[in-house]
Amino acid sequence: MTDGFNQAVWKEKEKVLVPLIFEISVQGRVGHILPKPCEKVVREVGDVLKTIPEKIKRKTPIGLPEVPEPQLTRHYLHLAQMNYAVDLGFYPLGSCTMKYNPKINEEIAKTDKVSRLHPYQDISTVQGALEVLYTLEKMLAEISGMARVTLQPSAGAHGEFTGLCIIRKHHEEKGELEFRREIIVPDSAHGTNPASASMAGFDVVTIPSSADGCVDLEALKTAVGKQTAGLMLTNPNTLGIFEEDILEISGTVHDNGGLLYYDGANLNGVLNKVRPGDMGFDIVHFNLHKTFSTPHGGGGPGAGPVGVKEELVPYLPVPTVEYSEEKDVYYLEYNRPKSVGKVKGFYGNFGVIVKAYSYILSLGAEGLNEVAEVAVLNANYLAKKIGEILGFSLPYVSDKPRKHECVISAARLKAETGVTALDVAKRMLDFGMHAPVVYFPQIVEEALMIEPTETETKETLDRFISVMQTISDEAYNSPEKVHSAPHNTSVRRVDEVKAARNPILSWKMYQKHRG
Repeated sequence: MTDGFNQAVWKEKEKVLVPLIFEISVQGRVGHILPKPCEKVVREVGDVLKTIPEKIKRKTPIGLPEVPEPQLTRHYLHLAQMNYAVDLGFYPLGSCTMKYNPKINEEIAKTDKVSRLHPYQDISTVQGALEVLYTLEKMLAEISGMARVTLQPSAGAHGEFTGLCIIRKHHEEKGELEFRREIIVPDSAHGTNPASASMAGFDVVTIPSSADGCVDLEALKTAVGKQTAGLMLTNPNTLGIFEEDILEISGTVHDNGGLLYYDGANLNGVLNKVRPGDMGFDIVHFNLHKTFSTPHGGGGPGAGPVGVKEELVPYLPVPTVEYSEEKDVYYLEYNRPKSVGKVKGFYGNFGVIVKAYSYILSLGAEGLNEVAEVAVLNANYLAKKIGEILGFSLPYVSDKPRKHECVISAARLKAETGVTALDVAKRMLDFGMHAPVVYFPQIVEEALMIEPTETETKETLDRFISVMQTISDEAYNSPEKVHSAPHNTSVRRVDEVKAARNPILSWKMYQKHRG
């Protein structure tokens, strides 16, 4: 099953890495010759280079590689063959919702009417764009059970920070910020939750999970009080389990004057089935690049809109997109004295917003329902089948249904064979599949966090299960084969600690590293 080379299709036998672009540079070779300016421009403008002040002109050559166009094209095509993406194969990256993205959304977002808009255009010339923003806000508000939504934040964590700024503003307006200094997060929370709370100036209080993997209600009741500013929670939670006591949880926080923040990273599992607002949440962020179809990973692109209940609407970032029925015109409203201010340049990551708008319209309410249904079906199928493989188990009440994802423990595998979750993840690469998230959440020993999403077929899931079975067999019969994986990738196992402490992020850093 692992014969051959499961990454780049070039240099199959040698398995040689693509050289750096600077290493194939030859002095004097030209990739593109810029045309001379037309005579009319020269007459009107003159020599543009002479208008550049001497103090800002380069004194040395810029040092760009000199490569002809065909070689340049082949170089980057070869590099692309080393990349792994959801368009190439299964990408079960837990909590990241790496679903296949319909290409129609990409086509719409790159049309001239979208891609060539400029944020400094007069409002009268971008009425269509403002209508998209206004309409998507209404859609997201309905899906989440919120009153209004801002589309400004450019990522999930950015949305968290925006939401926490709104929580700050709410307590400040009530004159309670001085003593409401704590944000409560479960021990299974995404790492961005405590980080965002800290950045917003709050103290973080962590509460444990109960034996069933959900919020420990007694621990919550002990932690909450007049010092509580809010609770950050995702539902379903990081284990893929739905917090069945969510109404009691929200009631407990609200009775003590706190607010509930919904981390929307796991919305895919309950999309259009249940609304965060109906669970008692006051603020919610969406990951448009997860739930609503934009390719993500590697730093972007992203969008993390934030919705709020009616009481918190005055605090939304400026500007808001408004519509005047009398004038039949969309406009941007800056006159919002209680706003937390601007959180991003201009009006949000517009290309991502357009893709989400297209995705929602193309699926409709019935399609969004099916997204959640199939995502849950796929996750439970994997949880059941992998949990039966020797060495693996499904912790925290194994017979309890999961939603969008499942967290498998390889603790028994490690105890009996010495093969760790990291070893399993590295070996998986040899089969041409992306590894799941490992060692998160930290409350699960030797965690493998798997999210299949709704876009994968049963055949793909069965192959993944087969790979897990093969790795289990190898761990018990020839563990060194797993310990030394990967074997069939362009790069063998790297020293991850060294890579984190001494990253090589540029050509100059690489030259310095080589001495």
